[in-house]
Amino acid sequence: MVPIPANSRIGRFGPFEVNLRSGEVKKFGMRIKLGEQPVRILGLLMEREGELVTRDELRNHLWSNNNTFVDFDHSLNSAVQRLRDGLSDNAQSGKWVETVPRRGYRFVGKVEWVNGNGSAHAKEAQQEVVPQSPFIVTASSKIPAPRIAWRSWGILAAVSLAVITVAVLGVRALGRRNNTPAGQIRSLAVLPLENLSGDASQDYFADGMTDELITALAKNRALRVISRTSVMQYKKVRRPVRDIARELGVDGILEGSISRASERVHMNVQLVDAATDTHLWAETYDRGLNDALALPSELSQTIAKEVKVAVTTPSPARYVNPEAHDLYLRGRYFFFADNDAPGIEYLQKAVEMQPDYAAAWSAISDYYGGRSVSGAIPPGQYRTIWEADARKAIELDDSLSDAHNSLAAWYFFGEWDWQRARDESERATALNSNNAEAYHLYSYILTVLNRPSEALEAQKHGMEVDPFARPWALGLTYYYLHQFDAAINDLRLRERGNENNAGLHGTLAEVLAAAGHNKEAVDEWVQMALVSGDRRAAEATRHAFAQGGYQAVVESFLAEDKVRPGRYVSPIWHAMDTARAQHKEETLQLLEDAYREHSPRLVFLLNEPRFDFLHSEPRFQDIARKMSLPNVDSRL
Repeated sequence: MVPIPANSRIGRFGPFEVNLRSGEVKKFGMRIKLGEQPVRILGLLMEREGELVTRDELRNHLWSNNNTFVDFDHSLNSAVQRLRDGLSDNAQSGKWVETVPRRGYRFVGKVEWVNGNGSAHAKEAQQEVVPQSPFIVTASSKIPAPRIAWRSWGILAAVSLAVITVAVLGVRALGRRNNTPAGQIRSLAVLPLENLSGDASQDYFADGMTDELITALAKNRALRVISRTSVMQYKKVRRPVRDIARELGVDGILEGSISRASERVHMNVQLVDAATDTHLWAETYDRGLNDALALPSELSQTIAKEVKVAVTTPSPARYVNPEAHDLYLRGRYFFFADNDAPGIEYLQKAVEMQPDYAAAWSAISDYYGGRSVSGAIPPGQYRTIWEADARKAIELDDSLSDAHNSLAAWYFFGEWDWQRARDESERATALNSNNAEAYHLYSYILTVLNRPSEALEAQKHGMEVDPFARPWALGLTYYYLHQFDAAINDLRLRERGNENNAGLHGTLAEVLAAAGHNKEAVDEWVQMALVSGDRRAAEATRHAFAQGGYQAVVESFLAEDKVRPGRYVSPIWHAMDTARAQHKEETLQLLEDAYREHSPRLVFLLNEPRFDFLHSEPRFQDIARKMSLPNVDSRL
C-alpha cells in the first residue's frame, strides 16, 4: 500500500469524490447519501486500495467501541450492499468493490488522492498500473499499459500526459496520445457506449448518445462512418478490436462509456487504430445535462482533427430541450428494438414539449410511412400525417439529411412523384454521405427509374456504411434488376455470416424461385421459418412440398393469407402471393385494388419478377401507364 499524505483526505475515482474527513460523497459533483457505515467502509477500503480488508477488520473498524450486541454478519452485509447501491456496483462484476468469498473485500478502483486545495498527489510515478476498472485514468507519465485481448466497452487504462481543466461548461478532459500516426484512418466504427449508470433502464440514453455521435461524425464526407444498426450487434459483446474492425471494414474504432446521474453526464471515449490496436486519443467529459447535448457535435470536430481529415463547418447550434431530447432518445430506442407503439408515443410527447424539434418530426413521419409501406395499415389512414410531418421537419431544419429522406420516401411511395423523390433523395445523400438509409431509398428510386448501374452503386455504398442492417438489400436490388445469378451469389455469401437472418433466407428464396430453382427456394423458406422460431410453418412447408411439390407450397402460403379474418392485408402483398402461384385473374384484380388504394409497394410493379408473366396483359399495362412509371412502354 502506498502511504497517503496526512493532509490528503479527499479521494477521487471514476465519477466519485469522497471526503473522508466530512463523510461527504459526491457523484459527478452532486452529493449522494450513503449513510455513516457505508462511508466508513468505503474510506477504509480506499485507504488500503488493492488490498484485502477482512471482515474482522471491518467489524473492529465499525463497532470496536460498541458494547451492545450487534448481528455483525447481517449488519456488515447490509452496509456493504448500501455502499454498492450508492456506487452503482454489484457483487458479480465488482467494478469498485470486489468480494473475496468468506474473507472480506478489496477496493479495485484507482484512487487519486488530493489535498484540501484540490492538488493531486502522484503515487509512485514510475509504477505501471494494471487496469481494474473501465473508469481508470492513471497519473503515470509512462506509455499506456498493454491492452488486454478482450474488449471492455468502457475506457481501459491508458496513461495521462496532462490533466486539462476547462472552466467553460465544466469539462474535465484528460488527453492521452502515443506516437502512432493517426493519418491513415478514413473509416470509423463507433461501438455502443457502455451504460455505466448501474441502471439498465438508462440503456436508451447510452444507445441514443451512440446514435447521435455516429450521426455527427457521419456528416464529415472525408470519413466513412458505419451506421448504428451494424455496430449495435457488438453491444455487450467482448471481442478483439481487430476482429470487429475487420468485420466492419474500418480503420479505426471509437469506443467508450457513459453514465447519467441527476443532471450530470459523464462520458469516456477513446480512439483506437485497428491496424495496430493502439490508443490514438482519449478524453473524459463531465457535463451538465444541458451542455451534454452538444457533445456529439463537439466530439466529431475533435476526432476529425485527430485523424487529420477536413473538419466540416458545424451547423448553427439549435436549442433542444433536455426533456424533449430524452423523450426522443426513448422513442428511437423502442423503434430500433422493433417495438413501435411506445416509441411513437415518446416521439409525440417530444414534439408536444418542443414543437420545433425537427428530428422528432422526421422520425414520426418515418413511423407512419414505414407502417404504410410495410402493409401494416391501409395507405390512406395516415397519409396526411406522413407528408405533413416530413415537410414540418424540413421547414424547421433544412440541413437535416433525415428530414429530406423522409420527404423523399413520401414522394416516392406516397405520391409516385419520381422526379421530386429523386431530388429529395439526392439532397439527403448530399447532406450526409454516410446516411445508409438515404442511400437505400435512393437505390430504390433509381431502380424504378430504370437506372440499373446507378441503383447498384447506391445500394453498394449504403451497405458499405451499414453492412448488417439489411444484408439482403443488394441481393434484392439484383433481383429487381433481374440479375438472378448475381443476386444468388451475393445472398449466399452474406448468408454464411448471417445464418440467423430471416430476411436473407426469405429474399434468397424469392430469387431462387424466380430463377427456377424451386427445391432450393423451398429449403430457404423452411430455414426462414426455423430462424423465425416457427417450427409449425417449417414442418407445414416441408409436408406441402413432399405432397405436391413447389406448387403445393405456394398454394399453402395463399391459404395462410385467407385465415386472418378481420386483419388488414394489403392487396399488393396478397397479389405477390397469388402471382407466385400464377393465378392470373386474381392477381390482376388485386393489382387493380392496389392501384385504387394507392398501395406504396406498387412502385415496383415493373421490377417485381413475380409479375413478369402479366406484362402482356392490357389490364396490367393500364396500371403501369396510369402510374406514369418511367420508360413504361419500352419495359413491357
